[in-house]
Amino acid sequence: MENFTRFVMSNFTLTFLVIGLLCSLTVLSLNPKPLHKRQVIEALFSYFLLFSMGISFFYNFIMHVFFAEMVASFIGWKNSPFQYEVGYASLGFAVVGVVAFRQNVSFRAAAVIGPSLFLWGAAGGHIYQMITAHNYAPGNAGVIFWTDLILPIIAFVLLHQQYKQEKVGFENEQ
Repeated sequence: MENFTRFVMSNFTLTFLVIGLLCSLTVLSLNPKPLHKRQVIEALFSYFLLFSMGISFFYNFIMHVFFAEMVASFIGWKNSPFQYEVGYASLGFAVVGVVAFRQNVSFRAAAVIGPSLFLWGAAGGHIYQMITAHNYAPGNAGVIFWTDLILPIIAFVLLHQQYKQEKVGFENEQ
């Protein structure tokens, strides 16, 4: 059980992605059938934003600010003031992610663009560290690296799908 807990806490980006998906599926299972595409996209996107952007980035804030030495070691770095900068940037993304949970596509676009660029930039930093410093620590080259690449893709796909659904809804109202 200790190893499982360590895996879940160390790979929090994957953990919160799965929790968001499970919440989405739960909400959808409780909705009257048949489900409409708009309902499915709303459930998937809203819980993705809440968990993968909001809560996940809040967890990142806590870890980088209050447990900086441990996080630096997990990533394969020495602790530095950069830890706190990452932490407070994560806090900003967390707040926007939580607020975006029940917002329109325009607000959600802002909640996706900033964190996605941050994550892709972090992935670039991980690649650089793997190549130049041979840093294959779990916090640099493990699940975190892969979710830094994949979460923005999921976010942009969901954003595009919601945009299409809102556009169709708007056109049907005309």
